[in-house]
Amino acid sequence: MAGIVCGWHVLRLTFAGSSEERAATVRWWGYFRGPLGAWTCVWGAIAMLTSAPLDDWWHQAYGLDVKILSPPHAVLAQGILAIQLGALFMVLAAQNRQHARRTGTADVGADGAGPAERLLPWMAAFAASLVLANFAIMVSEYTWRVFQHGPLFYQVVCGAFLLPLVAGAIASRLRWSAIAVAGLYMAFFLVLVWILPLFPAEPKLGPVLSHVDRMVPPQYPLLLIVPAAAIDVVLHRWNRTRGWGLAAVLSAVFLVTFITVQWPFSIFLNSPLAHNAFFAQHLLPYMVGSDWALARGEFIGLTSGLGLARGLVIALIIGVVSARLGLAAGGWMSRVHR
Repeated sequence: MAGIVCGWHVLRLTFAGSSEERAATVRWWGYFRGPLGAWTCVWGAIAMLTSAPLDDWWHQAYGLDVKILSPPHAVLAQGILAIQLGALFMVLAAQNRQHARRTGTADVGADGAGPAERLLPWMAAFAASLVLANFAIMVSEYTWRVFQHGPLFYQVVCGAFLLPLVAGAIASRLRWSAIAVAGLYMAFFLVLVWILPLFPAEPKLGPVLSHVDRMVPPQYPLLLIVPAAAIDVVLHRWNRTRGWGLAAVLSAVFLVTFITVQWPFSIFLNSPLAHNAFFAQHLLPYMVGSDWALARGEFIGLTSGLGLARGLVIALIIGVVSARLGLAAGGWMSRVHR
């Protein structure tokens, strides 16, 4: 759908677009014109379609897989990410053009003002939250609740989530944009946690190590809204250059606030108190045996003392790099007009 709609949009602008509409496009192959986001969506659709026969070949060669990170799935995830980014670019371009029109700095075709103008920052935050959700899905095998007292978990979280959170916070023009991105990410997964178990289901491939009679939802969302609030506060108060210094501060406040809330919350999720319809921690995937740590509610990958401290320092450094990339990406996206 994204590829077809955006492809049609490119053809319409190329052959029938007004001069004002064409001014807000980029040229491709010397003739075709379309928004940067539309081109990104078309590429994403092609990547997703390419992944299908590749995934079929992978299964024929190696059997059915129940892993998220396989080469065909990586191609599929890149295609999904491209479509999400394309949607984000298109919304941001409209938002930035309207901001330029209000401030008198527009150098490309500006959209007319209307009721939808106020919705554009929220649309940008929603699109950024889907990018964040995509990152969360791709690293979910390293973020189960049983890993949340080990340093690898915090290294993965700092590397995967700071970039989209910071970029989305800068690109969207909401005052508390990081909170909006994290809150919409949590809402997306909470809907899945609460709705999917309502539908009956059974596994169609083995080995079946755990009895399943209904759809199993993804894991409960991480409490990213708390460190997102800290990110917003830092961005509001930081008046200096958005460089490595700001990235270090963002990484530090993110890691400290996230550990503060997620560490005790993971203890709760691993307890029988979370075995209910609200948290759904009693619903295990069919490939998880009753003797596994996830079924017993036991933490794995634990270290203590110097090992834990060393791991958290590594997480902090990874977070600095991720935050710096987020600052650069957010700054660029805040200037997208085409």
